[in-house]
Parts: sequence; structure tokens; C-alpha cells
Amino acid sequence: MRLPRPSSLNSLMLTGFALVSIPLLLGVVIAATKVRNLSEESATLVRSGVQTTHYTQQLFQQIAPIERSAKLYQVLNDPGLLDVYGDSRERLLATLASIETTAADQEHAVQLRAIRNSLRRIDAALLSPTPASPEVIRDAVDAIQPMWQAAFALTAATGEQVETGLSRLQQSTSDTQKYLFWQSAVLILLTAMLVGVFTFLLMRPIRQIDMAISQLGKGTFSKSIAVRGPVDLVNLGRQLEWLRVRLLELAQERNRFLRHMSHELKTPLASIREGTELLMDGAVGELDSAQREVTTILRDNGIKLQQLIENLLEFSAWQARHAGLEISEFRLRPLIKSALETHQLTLLAQRVHLDLKVQDIELHADRAKLKLILDNLLSNALKYSPRGGTIFIHAKADKDQLVLDVADTGPGISKDERSAIFDAFYSGRAPVSGHLKGTGIGLSVVSEFVQAHGGSIEILDGMFPGAHFRVRLPLAPALEGEPA
Repeated sequence: MRLPRPSSLNSLMLTGFALVSIPLLLGVVIAATKVRNLSEESATLVRSGVQTTHYTQQLFQQIAPIERSAKLYQVLNDPGLLDVYGDSRERLLATLASIETTAADQEHAVQLRAIRNSLRRIDAALLSPTPASPEVIRDAVDAIQPMWQAAFALTAATGEQVETGLSRLQQSTSDTQKYLFWQSAVLILLTAMLVGVFTFLLMRPIRQIDMAISQLGKGTFSKSIAVRGPVDLVNLGRQLEWLRVRLLELAQERNRFLRHMSHELKTPLASIREGTELLMDGAVGELDSAQREVTTILRDNGIKLQQLIENLLEFSAWQARHAGLEISEFRLRPLIKSALETHQLTLLAQRVHLDLKVQDIELHADRAKLKLILDNLLSNALKYSPRGGTIFIHAKADKDQLVLDVADTGPGISKDERSAIFDAFYSGRAPVSGHLKGTGIGLSVVSEFVQAHGGSIEILDGMFPGAHFRVRLPLAPALEGEPA
């Protein structure tokens, strides 16, 4: 099952904001509920403690008149004291009922039962329909002391109940703190994961578009452009792919035009050169010095024009062969040996020394294109190396990259030339004596093939006397078909 794709960048951002906000809002709601429960529990504890303490104080205030009435009745036997006792008794029973409602624990129930038992003993003496005997009245007065003891026990039980409630509240507070801590940790982790996911979903298509634009800016049109993400960015990727295809078609049309025009120019040029050579050989008679000078100018410029036409054909061929990479697995040392064998005669004729420090690295690359890179760098070094000079070829692996250094002991490359040295048809200063000026496409081809492998080439100073080129190539570049 394929997940629905966001219709736009804005919808992706809003969706991400909503999903990131949900855990935070959930955490706030849970925390507020926990704090509210603690607040309610605390309020209940305070309210119960205050009420029970208040009723206990009333209990002391109501037992005192009962005791006073009973003792006075024992001495005076005045019936009016029984009314005072009755009023105090009703208030005491109401207080006992209130305490029983507020504090319904076992200890309070035992003490309340003891007070009621004592009150029944007093009732038996003072509320009896017939006058009670002195022994019964004495027993009623003796029953007041257990009432005081039960009242004091109720006070202690109330204090213990408050302490127990406080301990329970503290434990609940501690548990809530731990719960909220772990909840916050989980929510922070979840939020970070959601932020990471949506950052990836947002940055991936933008990075793909950036890479595609950089690829088009470098003139590399062989790799297709595919953008995955919101629909509007996907549509932008399709537009870039259309632009890539159009630019590739224009480049191919340009190359076809160059090849066609070059071939068309070569036929009349061959006739001009052939006629010039016939004139130089005296086929139409001996030439005087002025005629020979003019003929020489014609011949030299014909050669120069032919070289330019061949440069156009060769550059067009390079462009056509740059369509893609044919990745294979091979070792570096045999490849460098093959490249050196190609230039062996020139090396011997110029008595150029070689400084080779090459690790036998295993590569996954286009072997033919890498050989052309070496050929062109060696050819450039030979052109500008003096007789008896030295060419340095060093290669090593640096993490997941090949670092290839090719340098010479020639005059080097001036700062002014470095910005254009990799441009097509730029041949730079004249080479040392004995070498023809180059076609101007060798280093351009090197740069293009290095970029096709996802590598880089730069000119360094200080390590070697002359020009020093450093090439960095991935040991295993990404295949052309892989998505960006």
C-alpha cells in the first residue's frame, strides 16, 4: 500500500507541524490532568482534616456540660439539670454523626462507639422514667471518663489520619513527577523523531533539485533527474528533466553540426593543401623567394586550419563518448603501466625520469575513461617537461577516495591561466622546444571524465617544481541509473 503523497510543499509543512504538535498537546493535557488530580486530592485532605478537627473540638466542648450536668444532678438532684443535659446530649449526637460522616475509618468508628456506649450508661441514669438510685447515678458519672478518653483518642486518630493523607499525597506527587519526567522524555524523543522524518522528507527533494541544477550547470546531461516528494516539487523535477533532455538534444545537434561542417571543410582544405604542396615542389616551375614565402604562408595556415578542424572533430567525438560510464572492476597499477607504455618512446627520447609511488588499489570505474585521464595528464606533463626532467605519478587511497597526483618539473601554470585551463580549445602557453602546441581539449576531457565519476580535479602549488594536478575519484562511484 502506497502512502498518499503531499499535494504541495505547504501541505507537507502543515502536516509536519500538526503531527509534531499532537504529542506536545497530548503531553500538556496529561500533565494538566495529573496536576488537577493532585490538587483535588490535596483539597480533599485539607477539607477533611479541618472538618474532623473542628468536630473533635466541638466534642470536647459538648462533653464538658454533660459532665457538669451529671455531677450537679448527683449532688443536687435538681430536675432542671436534666433539661440542660438533654440539650447537650442532642448536640453531642449531632457532632458524633458529623464525625462519622467525615472520618469513616476503623479507628474513628471504635472511639465513636465507645462514646455512644458511655452516653447510653448516662441516659440510663438521667433519662429514666423512674428516679434512679444513687448507685446508677454514680455509674453514670463514672461513664464520663471513658468519653473523655475516647475524645482524646479521636483527636489522635484525626492527627494520624492527616499524617497518613500527607504521606499518601507526597507519594502521589513523587509518582506524578516521575510519570511526567518519563512522559516528557518519550514525547521529546517522539517529537525529535517526527522532526527528523519531516526534515528528511522536506530536504530530500530540495537536495535532489540542488544536485540536478548543479549537474546541469556543469554541463553533465547524461544523468536523468528524478525528484521524490511533494507534488509541486515533483513537477519542478519534471521540468528540470525536460530541460536536461532539451539541453542534451541541443548539445547533440551542436556536435552533429560540428562534425558535418568539419567534414565539409576538410575536402576543399585538402585540395588547397595539395595545391600548395605542388607549388612548393615546383610542379608548375621554380618559385622565387617572394613566391616561396607566400606559398609557405599558405601551407602553414592550411596546416593550422586543418588542425583546428581536427580539433573540432576530436572534441565532438569526446562529447559523444561522454554519454555514460561503463563501470568495471580493475586494479590501478596495470592501468598506469599501460598508460606509460603508450608514451614510452617519448619518455625515452626526452630522457624524462619517472617518480612512481602507486598503491595497487582496486577500483570500480570506467577503465577506458580513466586511462584517457592518465593519457592526457601524462601528455600534458611531457609537453611542458624539459629534457632530462622528472614526471611524478603518485596514487593512494584516502578513505573511500582515490587521490592521484601527476606533476612535472616544467614552468608550471600561472595564476591567470588556471581559470581557463580546463576549458575546451584552450591550449595555454607554448610548450617547451620540440613539442607542437596542443589541441586544447585534453584537460577539458580530463575535467569532464573526472566529473562524470563524481570526482574533482585541482591545481596545487608547493609540492612539486612544475604543474601539479590532483585528481580525486570515488573508489566506487554511484551508477548512472541510481536516483539522485
